[in-house]
Amino acid sequence: MPRTPPKMAVNLACALFAVLAMIGISELSYDKSVDAMDDIAEAHLARSHVQRLLRDVLDAESGQRGYLLSDNTAYLEPYKAAVADIGQTQDQLRDLYIVRPEQVGTLAKLGRTVQRKLAEMDLSIRMKNEGKEDAWRFVLTTEVGKEQMDAIRTVAGELVENSNQQTAHGYAEVRRSLLLSRIGITLVAAVAFLAFWLYLRQTAALGQAGQRQQLALQAERDLLDAQVRDRTARLTELATHLQQIREEERAHLARELHDELGSLLTAAKLDVARIKAKLAGDTGDLPSRIEHLINTLNSGIALKRRIIEDLRPSTLSNLGLVPTLEILTGEFGQRSGLEITANLEPAELDETIQLTIYRMIQEALTNIAKYAEARNVEINLLGYKDHVTVSVRDDGKGFDPQAVELSAHGLQGMRHRVEAAGGRLDINTASGTTITATLPLTVLRKAAPQP
Repeated sequence: MPRTPPKMAVNLACALFAVLAMIGISELSYDKSVDAMDDIAEAHLARSHVQRLLRDVLDAESGQRGYLLSDNTAYLEPYKAAVADIGQTQDQLRDLYIVRPEQVGTLAKLGRTVQRKLAEMDLSIRMKNEGKEDAWRFVLTTEVGKEQMDAIRTVAGELVENSNQQTAHGYAEVRRSLLLSRIGITLVAAVAFLAFWLYLRQTAALGQAGQRQQLALQAERDLLDAQVRDRTARLTELATHLQQIREEERAHLARELHDELGSLLTAAKLDVARIKAKLAGDTGDLPSRIEHLINTLNSGIALKRRIIEDLRPSTLSNLGLVPTLEILTGEFGQRSGLEITANLEPAELDETIQLTIYRMIQEALTNIAKYAEARNVEINLLGYKDHVTVSVRDDGKGFDPQAVELSAHGLQGMRHRVEAAGGRLDINTASGTTITATLPLTVLRKAAPQP
């Protein structure tokens, strides 16, 4: 253990040396290759200009001879174009060879030879234009033009050969740079491999210690995950149990209100009706008081009925889900002023699923009336082969599910109720709010996960 820091310092030094060496070799090879490629490009350009000059001289001679022999001025157009291009090409060649003093003399010789050739061709054309037929024919039949063209080709060949040598030298320089780069990279790779091997040896022990720590941490995480899953399962089971107890208490309270309070209110109403019948001829205020008492009893009976329906809708057991939802939406629309459209398809559902759908729609309507500021609500109940979908959509202002859902106990209770029945709840607030539940036809009992 005490020897680890010096070894690490050696490894770092080797790695730093390898990096710097590779960078140095790469930069040196790059500079040499760039210089060589510039020389090659310059040589190609010089050769191209020389060949272009030679081609222009030939074009000028062809145009000159065509004019002299055919007396057609159309041949003078390529002659003039070639002469103009010759001057431009000579300027470009002088710019290229200005940095090559050893070739300036050859280029000057080529320029003088080309000028003599141009002067010879210009003299023949002027004599043709002046009507000196014998003179230009004599010049044309002499060997002067051929000698000048041979001289031009010879000097141009020297320049081309020099460009070829420069190109070959550039390619050789590139090959030398590549060879240097290969050798350097090979050496650096060997040093880097050695440093890497030393690093692997040093990190082997650390890796084993790290693996032992990882195994210990993984065991701890597995234990914590098992505890979290166990506690989550227990809390979920407890929440479902409390929800079932709540529904059972509601049902019990609804039965008590219906059986006890309902019978008492009904009996009181019948007694008051008999008293009112016997006092039919009384002109005092007693009949009006009895009438007020009857109205009060009717209000109490209606309140009792509404409380019972809120606690446990009797129509759900007597009439089924669709009529119960029609009654719920109709009464809620009258109380809240909402325009509710219900599209309800009948489906064979488990009693618990029916109650889950009823409570979900009831809670959704309550939330819409409290918070949504909506005017229209659309409720859909669609039955399929193995599941049903329930959606409640409003045209209200919507909300942010991420910011609201954690503190909204109604939404949390709705989600838990749907998931406890084996379904899935989705909330979409892109345009208004749409709450969609997908539920099985019967309750899917989930087994608690094993720790």
